[in-house]
Amino acid sequence: MSATQNQVPSPHTSPTPVPGHTSASPCTAARIARALTALTLAAVGGTLLAPGAVPEAQAAPAAAGKALNIAASKKGSPYQWGATGPYRFDCSGLTLYSYKRAGKKLPRTAQAQYNKTRRISKSYRSKGDLVFFHGRGGVYHVGIYAGNNKIWHSPKSGSWVKLDRIWSSSVSYGRVR
Repeated sequence: MSATQNQVPSPHTSPTPVPGHTSASPCTAARIARALTALTLAAVGGTLLAPGAVPEAQAAPAAAGKALNIAASKKGSPYQWGATGPYRFDCSGLTLYSYKRAGKKLPRTAQAQYNKTRRISKSYRSKGDLVFFHGRGGVYHVGIYAGNNKIWHSPKSGSWVKLDRIWSSSVSYGRVR
């Protein structure tokens, strides 16, 4: 839609003719124009935003990128079961800490984080999305997608926060809202 098509007449301009009506007041024409704009957006799946608002699709990547950088900055921090930082982490503790510092809230466990995030397909995954590893008992591990089929994670006792390739095909992806 061009800028001129999106303009709503003001009460101080001459009214725009409305198809099917012989005359319309400027206020009526403005109401009809707004209604048609809203209906057009609804028909094509658009969203109306308040001036200055940012769509969720644009807002989320900023937090995801920040969370990814925070996780990467913890490289070498030792694994400790149940730890949520800032110096030791388990897998979900690292994701919780990273997203909390990026301004987003996540639950404590990998399974609860899986339940809270929005599922996305592998083809739509982005840096900063969460990668969930599935086993017979549900989700057993989580990391933060770093691109190139790699994640930042805190894998197991005796290990540390590091960048690793995704080693399993039993994974799903979640986007933090």
